[in-house]
Order: sequence, then structure tokens, then C-alpha cells
Amino acid sequence: MSIIERALEKRRENQKQGGHRSEDATQQPGPAVEEKGRESLEAHPQPVGERAPASRQGPGMGPTVERPADVQIDYGWLRHQGIHVPGERRSSLEEEYRLIKRPLLDNAFGRYGTPLVDNGRLIMVTSAVPGEGKTFSTVNLALSMALEVDRTVLVVDADVARPSLPRALGVEADRGLLDVLTDPDLSLPDVLLRTDIPDLTLLGAGRPHGRSTELLGSQAMTDLLAELHARYPDRIILFDSPPLLSTSEPSVLARQMGQVLLVIEAESTAQTAVTRAAELLEGCDVVLTMLNKATGIGYGYGGYGYGGYGGYGGSSGESQPSAAKDPNRRVPEEG
Repeated sequence: MSIIERALEKRRENQKQGGHRSEDATQQPGPAVEEKGRESLEAHPQPVGERAPASRQGPGMGPTVERPADVQIDYGWLRHQGIHVPGERRSSLEEEYRLIKRPLLDNAFGRYGTPLVDNGRLIMVTSAVPGEGKTFSTVNLALSMALEVDRTVLVVDADVARPSLPRALGVEADRGLLDVLTDPDLSLPDVLLRTDIPDLTLLGAGRPHGRSTELLGSQAMTDLLAELHARYPDRIILFDSPPLLSTSEPSVLARQMGQVLLVIEAESTAQTAVTRAAELLEGCDVVLTMLNKATGIGYGYGGYGYGGYGGYGGSSGESQPSAAKDPNRRVPEEG
């Protein structure tokens, strides 16, 4: 073999070895590349308990990686309580809550000629006294709103003295609202629980606190509500509140809401109790009422049934919810 042939052969061998090294370097990045990737992940962590749908991605952003659900809702437990399970056969109960949610959504987003309500996406569900079905109504309403094509729902357990929302959904929520208000090291993503129902997130009540009323009326709460309201413009935030006449928290919380839904038990709650509850809501611009547990109307499970939507004492046999006709209607005075 001549000198030229040996030189060509050596060159071909060097090219082959260089190609292998190049492929290895591509497949196995060095420490500098790994460190850079780690810094990138730490600088842009994925939020816990929340998912940003594709519709909320900014220009130039890649697809959002969906996190797995933090909690699995117990569908069997929902059925046991008479709560409609999304995706199952349509029922009268489901249709009733489709009617109930519509004026609330119209107020929140200013659709179909309805004026946009200030902070209308902050909605509190309450009652005058215990046992009127407010949590049952909150869960059904949240599940119905989560079916909306272009909306997401955050449901908040604001009954901080007697939390019942996670139990109604068959899940556990150790930390929540009060923890964010008292612990400066906690932020919203730390306590939000993404459920296995698309577009439905849960915020628990958190650990009990002796000054819960003052916390709900604090500047920290005002800032938290502003953050919840501003985080996603397509989000509805539902608050399951204590009964108005049982504790002081709901009247404080109501002042910061855009809308209040007052659940009234048919043929049970005294009109004087409803009137007193309405007086505590005087600072709220939009108060809608829902007649619950009415006999002979609607669809009943486990003692619950939807029986109308309007002023207390009105006809429960209205085919069209009266609050949908007049979204700003208040509970009438006695007489």
C-alpha cells in the first residue's frame, strides 16, 4: 500500500470515529447540558393543582403538559347523595341546574344583552339556616358549569367552621383557604386540588382558625380574591358558604362577591328567617334565590329536589326561573 493509500485509509478511519463521537454526544448530554436543563425546570416549575388549557396559552408558547389529577372524585358517593354524575344519562335534575347556571353565567360574562356584573365570576352559594341544601346545590352547580365548553370552575369550601364540600365530593383536602391566609410560605398552587373532572378544581377550607371571620374580611382575603378572579378570565369561582344566620363569616364574605345565590328550603324555612338573611346581603348588588326541596316539582334524590328559582313565597310551579327574567331581583320583604 502506497503512502497516499495509507493516508486516505487513516483519514477514513478518523471520519468514522468522529461520527460515532458526534452521535454519542447527541444521545448523552454532558454535565453542562444537564445542569442547564435543571435550571430551566427550576425557573419555570409547573403549578401544582392547576392546568392552563390550550385556550389560555400565550403567543409563541408551546403546548401545556397536563398534570394528572390530584384527587379522584367518588362517583358512587355522588350517586348515593343524589348528585348528578357528569356523562351519565340526562336527568331532570341535570336540566334544572342547566337553567339555574345560565343567568349566573350571563351576569358573569355579560352575554345575551345582560350587563356585565362587577366581579360577577365570584359567586357565593348560601342559605338562611342549616339543612336547606346549599352544599348539594353548590356541587351540582359546579359540575354543571364544568360542562361548559369555554369555562373552567374553581369551587371553594368557605364553610370554614364546618367544611363539607370535600366530603360531598368524596375527596380529602387537608390544606386550603385559611392556610393560604395565615401562612406566608403557602401560595394558591400549593393548596389547589385538580380533580379528575376536566376543568374542575377544588380549594378546601383549610385548618380551623379562631379568627376566621376577621381573616375572611382581611386585606389578605381581598388580595386572594383578586388573584383568583384575575388568574384566568374564563374561570367561575363558586364559594360554598355557611348559612347566613348561623355564623358571621358569610355576611363578611358576601360583601366581596359579585353574585350571591340564596338557597331556600320550600315549605320549611320561615319567611322571617329569609328576610333576616336578605338584610345581611344588603351590600350585594346581585342576589338570586333558588327554591329547593319542593314537593311535586322537579327531580328529587335523597330528600333533595329543585322546585323553582325566584323570590321566596312565589309560585314554585313556574316553568321559567324568575331569576332568569330579572337577574337583580332580591328576596321580597315580608307581606
